[in-house]
Amino acid sequence: MLELIKSKIGWLRILGFFEGMSLLVLLFIAMPLKYIFQKPETTSIVGAIHGGLFVLFVFYVIVMAVQNNWKFSVITWKLLLASVVPFGTFYADKVILSKMDANE
Repeated sequence: MLELIKSKIGWLRILGFFEGMSLLVLLFIAMPLKYIFQKPETTSIVGAIHGGLFVLFVFYVIVMAVQNNWKFSVITWKLLLASVVPFGTFYADKVILSKMDANE
């Protein structure tokens, strides 16, 4: 994990991991607590955290695209699409970002 924080792609991978995990927590913990146990505050809290991480991920993808002259190439669009598809950030990490991080 420490080697990830040494590169900008590594930071994007970490952010994608946390964004994906927050979605899982929202779907499989907060939503059942809301609808089964009538605890709507859980989705408010976890939803806000997930929303913030989502915005950060999208923002960082755009920043990386500008800094690396990706010019909204296929890589940029795949990463942005991965942010809205459930489990997409995990797929993007495995298929796209891990290979880019290895090349740095």
